Amino acid sequence: MKRRDFLKAAAVTSTAALATPALSQARIEWRMVTLWPRNLPGPGVAAQRVADRIIAVTGGRINVRLFAAGEVVPAPGAFDAVAGGTADLYHGVPSFWISKSPGIGFFGSFPYGMTAYEQQAWMNHGGGQALYDEIYGRFGVKPFITGNSGPQWMGWFRREIRSIDDFRGLRFRTAGLGGEMFRRAGASVVALPAGEIFAALQAGTIDAAEFVGPFSDAPLGLHQVAKNYYYPGVQEPSSAEEIGINMARWNALPDDLKAAVRFACMSVAEEITTEYDARHPVALAQLVSQHQVVPREVPRDLLIAFGNTAGEMLAEFRAHSDPMVKRIADSYAEFRVRSQGYMMQSYAANFNARTLPIRWG
Repeated sequence: MKRRDFLKAAAVTSTAALATPALSQARIEWRMVTLWPRNLPGPGVAAQRVADRIIAVTGGRINVRLFAAGEVVPAPGAFDAVAGGTADLYHGVPSFWISKSPGIGFFGSFPYGMTAYEQQAWMNHGGGQALYDEIYGRFGVKPFITGNSGPQWMGWFRREIRSIDDFRGLRFRTAGLGGEMFRRAGASVVALPAGEIFAALQAGTIDAAEFVGPFSDAPLGLHQVAKNYYYPGVQEPSSAEEIGINMARWNALPDDLKAAVRFACMSVAEEITTEYDARHPVALAQLVSQHQVVPREVPRDLLIAFGNTAGEMLAEFRAHSDPMVKRIADSYAEFRVRSQGYMMQSYAANFNARTLPIRWG
């Protein structure tokens, strides 16, 4: 999909579209606001898929109408719109809400943290979901994970980065706790919605930008103005997508519809996560073969500097004055430590074995 196909300006939606949700007979009308341009491959398409899945699983008893970024509220305003009852639910990522509490960031990703599958294990079986519900509940929001982009890329750079000295002072579009890591390492961090990244990179108002990975980055056209594509994206070794539902709307649902919404989110989460895993390598191959993109590995000294910075951040959160933030950071860190050794002996060991000079396929 070409960037002009999904970055065309959407028609301005009237304020009337955000009237109080109507309940008639057994039908509930919900308005979803998102952080994404409509139909953006990856998160934009995923948002519509979540809406459609809720409609399907509830048998149409809940109807979800999607409004893309800027159609009703600017992308950064989605959380507040839902918390305040202006909209019923949003589709986004936790990294956009860390100004509310840094503890929220752990449910999206943490630098040098867990992979998508480790994080989901923590959420489902390590106490993460209860903490997730508790901290979002402070703001009147009921959250659900609806997918994960997997390991992200460090991003698109207009010039090569050979050392930490080349990195310092860069105007870098990024976000979340990973963005804080980059800021502490010397970058000048700029927060921009997805639809504004290309223009800023093209105009030279930023020197580099990260968004997701090849599948979602390619349609934004960033490769047209920056050919150096750096990995690994240690700022986000996974990146969860979520919906947040206004708590009053959630509490008003009967138990069977609550169960249906929960099931819709669980089912679409697996589908979306595996789609990213399937689409990223295809998109990367096309970027390299058709657009002369050069994948480059982040220099070792940068990785060490970033990792030490991430460690300092984690220590701060584990000593945070807000007990809720401390509990989240402790739980996340302890689960990661338990998981690390086994993952090296299982997944990592198998990946390493596949690189041996064997005849296969």
